[in-house]
Amino acid sequence: MIFKQNIFTIILIIAISICSCEDRNFINESTVFRYNEHKNINSLDPIFAKDIANIQAVNQLFNGLVEMDNQLNVVPSIAKSWKISENGKIYSFKIDTTVKFHPHPKLKKRNVTAYDFEYSFNRLLDPKNASPGRWVFDKVNNFKAKNDSIFEIELKFPFNAFLGILTMKYCSVVPKDIVEHYKEDFRSNPIGTGPFKFKRWEENIKLVLRKNNDYFQKDLNGSKLPYLEAVSVTFLPEKQSEFLQLVKGKVDFISGLDNSYKDEIMNSYGELNENYGNKINMLRGPYLNTEYLAFFMESEKNEIKSDLIRKAINIGFDKRKMIKFLRNGVGIPANAGFIPVGLPGYKENNINKYNPELAKSYVKKFKEKFNMSPSLKLTTSSNYLDFCEFIQKELEKLGVEIIIDVIPGSALKQAKANGKLDFFRASWIADSPDAENYLSLFYSKNFAPNGPNYTHFSDYEYDKIYENSLRETDPEKSKLIYSRLDSIISSKSIIVPLFYDEVIRFVSKNVVGMEINATNLLDLRRVKKNN
Repeated sequence: MIFKQNIFTIILIIAISICSCEDRNFINESTVFRYNEHKNINSLDPIFAKDIANIQAVNQLFNGLVEMDNQLNVVPSIAKSWKISENGKIYSFKIDTTVKFHPHPKLKKRNVTAYDFEYSFNRLLDPKNASPGRWVFDKVNNFKAKNDSIFEIELKFPFNAFLGILTMKYCSVVPKDIVEHYKEDFRSNPIGTGPFKFKRWEENIKLVLRKNNDYFQKDLNGSKLPYLEAVSVTFLPEKQSEFLQLVKGKVDFISGLDNSYKDEIMNSYGELNENYGNKINMLRGPYLNTEYLAFFMESEKNEIKSDLIRKAINIGFDKRKMIKFLRNGVGIPANAGFIPVGLPGYKENNINKYNPELAKSYVKKFKEKFNMSPSLKLTTSSNYLDFCEFIQKELEKLGVEIIIDVIPGSALKQAKANGKLDFFRASWIADSPDAENYLSLFYSKNFAPNGPNYTHFSDYEYDKIYENSLRETDPEKSKLIYSRLDSIISSKSIIVPLFYDEVIRFVSKNVVGMEINATNLLDLRRVKKNN
C-alpha cells in the first residue's frame, strides 16, 4: 500500500513538473509582461467587457472593425477601409479576410469574414445573453454581410459619434464555431484575433496569455507584432500590494494613484519622488473622466431650486488647492464645463473658477430672498470622503452648511438612479471618444433610471441643440455645438465639476514602448522589455 502511494506521489510530481514546463515553455522572463488586476476579472467574453479590468484583458485577445489610436482618432483594424453614404446613414466596411482567428481544434474556419461580424453583433444584441453593451446599437436600423469582405451597417439617422462607439470592445469579432461549442463557458475559453491568445486562467489567481504568431498587424518597419512572448496577470486585491510588487520588480506597471501609496511615490506637485527615479518611470496625460457633484433638479429644496446656491458652490472652493493636497497634483482643476480636457468641445474658460467674494454675494442674496441659511446633504461613498470634507470646510466659510452622508458605492449608484438624492458625488468616464457621450447626461429623454440623466435636467433649448448635434457630420461644426451645449450646463450650474482626471502609470525602467491614451486602454502590442 505504501509502495503504491509512493508511486502515485512520484507520478503526480512528474505530471506537475511536465505541466509547469509546458506552460512556461522555457520563455525568457524578459519577454513576459506582468501586471496585477486588483479588481479581478469576471469574464473574457467581449460582450461583457464593461469594467476596466475585463476591458484590459479582452483588448489583448480581440479586435473589432475599427480601433482608436492614442490621439483618439478612429483607425482601421479588421476593416481595412470604410465608406459613409452621402446621407450619413449607411456605413460600408471592407473586411481584411486574411486576418486569422486564434488556432483551436474545433475551429473549422480560421479566417475572418463579414459574416463573423454579422454573427458577433447579433450575439451582442441577443436578449438571452444580457450583454451590458447592447446599447451601442440603439441608433442602428440593421446590419448585414453583403459577402465575405463587405459588411454594411445602416443607422436610423446620421450619428457622427458612431465610428467611435464601434471601437468599444463589445463590438469585437468572435468565431461562431467556438462560441457554440463552449456556450456559456466561452467566457473562460476565448478565441479571438488579438495580439495575444488565451493560455490559462485560474480565477482569482492568475491569467496567462501567449503571443499570437499569426497576428495581422505590423510595426512601421514591417516587423510582426506583438514583441512580447506572453502576458501574465495576477489578482492581488489591494492597491498597496500592487505598489510593493512594482517596487520589488514583480510586476511591470501599475495604473492610477491610490491613497495607500500616493504620498510615498509622489510629492504634492505631481512629481515622482527622487528615491524611485532609478526604478520607475511615470507616464501621465489627460483621461476622459470628469469628477463632479450633481444636483437633482426636481428637488423641492430652495437651495437647489434657486441657482444662487448652486452657483455659489461652483465657485466657492479652490479646486487647484484641492488637487494639490488630496491628489498630489494629479488632475486638472475643472474651472470650465463638463467636457474634459482632450475632447473636441472642451473650451478653456474660467466660468467655474474660484471666486469666494462673488460666492459670498450669492449666499447673501439667497438668505435675503428666502430668509433662511442654506443647508444641503451631500451623499458620497467612502472613497471620496476626503474631497467632500474639503468642500464642506471651504463652503462653511461662505455660510453654506454641508452635511456629509457616506453610503456604500452600490447604494449610492442605486439611489442616484432612482432620484433619491438631492446632492451627490459622481463621475463620468467616457464610453466613447466623443463629447456627445458627456452631453447625453443632460438630455431630457435620458432620465435615470432608464438613461444617464441623473440630475433630471430638462431644457427645451438644450434638447433641440443636442438632437441637432447627433445629425451633424462636420467635425468642426460638431465641436462648436458641443461647446455651446457645455456652456448651457455651466451657465445653469446643473453640476459642480471638480476636476478632469489624468491617466497616470508607473512603469518599470526596463519597459519600453508603453504609451498612454485618454481612455486608459492598455495596449501591449508595441511594448518591449530590456534585459
